[in-house]
Amino acid sequence: MSELETKVPVSKSPFWQFSIKFYAVPGVAQACIELQDRAKVDVNILFFLLWNATQGRAYKKADVAEVERLVGAWREMTVVPIRNVRRALKSPPAVMTPEAAEGFRTRVKAVELEAERLQQEALYELAQTSRLGQPSASPAKAAQTSIDAYQAVVGPFPPGPLATVLSAFPKFG
Repeated sequence: MSELETKVPVSKSPFWQFSIKFYAVPGVAQACIELQDRAKVDVNILFFLLWNATQGRAYKKADVAEVERLVGAWREMTVVPIRNVRRALKSPPAVMTPEAAEGFRTRVKAVELEAERLQQEALYELAQTSRLGQPSASPAKAAQTSIDAYQAVVGPFPPGPLATVLSAFPKFG
């Protein structure tokens, strides 16, 4: 997820509500940004797996690969380019006043967050209609199984940021 300095879009989705609360746990936001930047983790997929774990549902490698296949195009077409524009505006070209660039950056941030919310709405609908995932003995076990599966799909996560995210999970599981 992107920085939550802008107004958060409203959604009644329990997944979106989980994501907003989880992202606000001290240390989680920075850990997610590191996972995103260093390991190409889609934080929306990560949160989707964790939210499902709170429901006692674990995802195997094939399940995660299918989730990635379904939402990857949206992420690459919308979320990532918008995020890149927002980040570039932190150091705008000299022709643009810092105030004007920051005002525009704030609006871009809102669009980025809306693109992420739409991705989460699609993921939430997927959770309601698909047969992906399977019951797990506990939320903690489901979270670990799903995270391991996600790493099997996209590659290893940096251990420090991953530990931060996993240490925050028991408050929700």
